[in-house]
Amino acid sequence: MRDVLFLPLYDNIELVVAADGSAAIGEKEMDAVRAPYNVVAYFAARVALMEVLSVGAKPHAVVLQNFVNDEAWETLCSGIRQTCDELRMDVPIVGSSESNFPTLQSAVGITVVGTIQAERKRIGITPPDANFAVIGEPLVGDEVLKRKERMLSLSLFRKLLNQTGIYELVPIGSKGIAYELQQLLHANGFSASSCSCALPLSASSGPATSLLISYHSHIEEEIKKVAKDLFFPLELRL
Repeated sequence: MRDVLFLPLYDNIELVVAADGSAAIGEKEMDAVRAPYNVVAYFAARVALMEVLSVGAKPHAVVLQNFVNDEAWETLCSGIRQTCDELRMDVPIVGSSESNFPTLQSAVGITVVGTIQAERKRIGITPPDANFAVIGEPLVGDEVLKRKERMLSLSLFRKLLNQTGIYELVPIGSKGIAYELQQLLHANGFSASSCSCALPLSASSGPATSLLISYHSHIEEEIKKVAKDLFFPLELRL
């Protein structure tokens, strides 16, 4: 099951909702990972926007839940705007801040709302003879900031999103490559008896630092050309 909700809206148009949350990452004394709030919001928005875009939907709004404090609002919004800029889109931001009680650790929630024509969903369209690969390495926590050159960039994500011959794209999160692959295969009505990859299959990919793709074998060289050393093929036995 994908981390995206589809709700009938009208005719063949569906509402698409995806969300991401971040806790104990920020500038408060008791946070587990220290990071500026614009960076925190950038990565949370990245996950939710990638989820919506990956299924073929168009984002219309970003909803920010700010549990840091009132003062952090503009900084958080600047991080969201940076994400949108890198994806070359302008999406309005709305939300709320916790201003009644102080919190000991930082927390942020981001929801993206979009729409899609039902027949244009990029779900369940992978054929049995497709190839599979992971783009970008799984990173989490401090690794995201220290090894950012090893994660999937949004500019690369945008190129893959528009690449003819790629069937489906699945942002990989905290449950890892193996989980997302299993879900993708299940959605297409088949399963794998074995899987091998140069990357750890159960490692968390934090804020979607890696991406699972299914694609036609004929375009593998094109994908390698744009992904370079961030391309990791998955060898499956179906």
